[in-house]
Amino acid sequence: MREFKQKLHRDLPETTVWGYEGTYPGPTFEVRKNVPIKVKWENNLPVNRHLLPVDRTVHGAQPPNPLVRTVVHLHGGNVPDESDGYPEAWFTNDFEQTGPFFTQKIYDYPNAQPATTLWYHDHALGITRLNVYAGLAGFYLIRDDCEDQLNLPKGNFEIPLVIQDRSFNPDGSLFYPRQPDPPPEGFPPGFPDPSIVPEFFGDTILVNGKVWPFLEVEPRKYRFRLLNGSNSRFYRMKLTSGQPFIQIGTDQGFLKKPVVTNEITLGPGERADVVLDFTAFTGQNIILTNDAPTPFPNGNPVDPNTDPVGQLMQFRVNLPLSGPDTSIVPSRLCSLPRLKEEMAGVVRDQTLVESTDEFGRLLLLLEGLRWSDPITDEPELGNIEIWRLINTTPDTHPIHLHLVRFLILDRQPFDVKRFQETDEIVFTGPAEPPDPTERGWKDTVRTNPGEITRIIIRFVSYTGVFPWHCHILEHEDNEMMRPYEVVAEEEE
Repeated sequence: MREFKQKLHRDLPETTVWGYEGTYPGPTFEVRKNVPIKVKWENNLPVNRHLLPVDRTVHGAQPPNPLVRTVVHLHGGNVPDESDGYPEAWFTNDFEQTGPFFTQKIYDYPNAQPATTLWYHDHALGITRLNVYAGLAGFYLIRDDCEDQLNLPKGNFEIPLVIQDRSFNPDGSLFYPRQPDPPPEGFPPGFPDPSIVPEFFGDTILVNGKVWPFLEVEPRKYRFRLLNGSNSRFYRMKLTSGQPFIQIGTDQGFLKKPVVTNEITLGPGERADVVLDFTAFTGQNIILTNDAPTPFPNGNPVDPNTDPVGQLMQFRVNLPLSGPDTSIVPSRLCSLPRLKEEMAGVVRDQTLVESTDEFGRLLLLLEGLRWSDPITDEPELGNIEIWRLINTTPDTHPIHLHLVRFLILDRQPFDVKRFQETDEIVFTGPAEPPDPTERGWKDTVRTNPGEITRIIIRFVSYTGVFPWHCHILEHEDNEMMRPYEVVAEEEE
């Protein structure tokens, strides 16, 4: 990890960013299932100077903790807890200082997972939003024999795309706000400066570290690994050509069969594995658009025709065919056994709560608890549980669990006011199954306002303490994160 300058657009001066191996985004790892690797993550960043404004009042960022701390999380990785990138396992330049949960310099990644699209990013407590925004993120692809046999587009015709939003100062430097806008009512004395903001939405779109890029393609099939790597922004994507996405995978691997859809929605941290067929579009320019409101789903509207953030990138179908397209999208993919509801031995209710802190700032909590409160969830290794994510807030929160993958069972609206007053759950409509694009294995789920989202999880393969949290990074950095502990099965 180091600081460097990178040209993000021809009309922008060079931008100072942070990245792995001197690139933003970082290098893409390509690994094989069941072939473990070891990674030593080295922090060569400035010692006492962060690239962005650090709020020293939020958990983990208070003095005497150093301003610049890093720890790398393999998002979606089934890894031992000491290699998970626990938020308090941080370290500084040359491991000069380390956090209370730091145990080792070299991480073990077993890669004992089916083929899928993972990503790695910084996870240091209290400054994750800043470190990721500065550039600390990259792809991590796991491949296996089943994927090899599918004959999907590959090589030059398989491209990971990380979509992020940023804002820039006139000199090309990254802009990140020092204060909420508008400030909390009353702006009490002693209000911190810098101060964390409730969410951050940049006014510029970057894909793979380029501002509003275009990609020249041949009239053939391409496979794209889509990742929402933004801090807070959701993306609801379509193509101006009207052609569909052929979705073949979710966060944790392939769907059972392809899903043809005209629209794909991704919250922060979510991925979608898609095939686009440009065969019939020779000579056309096709724009990938976005109309997701901010905050999602009931915030300020985004118009793909007039808003800069309504257009993500352009595909230019102007290259000649380099050879025949022999790739196919098979009718059946590499699906995994599913979990059934009756297999669950425990049902946990987890409430998403909105309040304010001592400075009048928005404060989102899980179960009304803070990160430092005692652990309340202790699933047993190997057990299957259902978690009911009860969203009493006005926004959608992408909830991410470390270590495990899960399936979405359903979402159901409920009477929020009655629940807040009496703790009684009264449903106000039928339970809806997940969208076909969400019916694969997941590690991040969109929990919509006024709904209870149910997920089913088997806790494998390790005991230990792991986080679960909202993947809106401004929420995660300000207490919307909790530890849970996977414990060994009790002997009778």
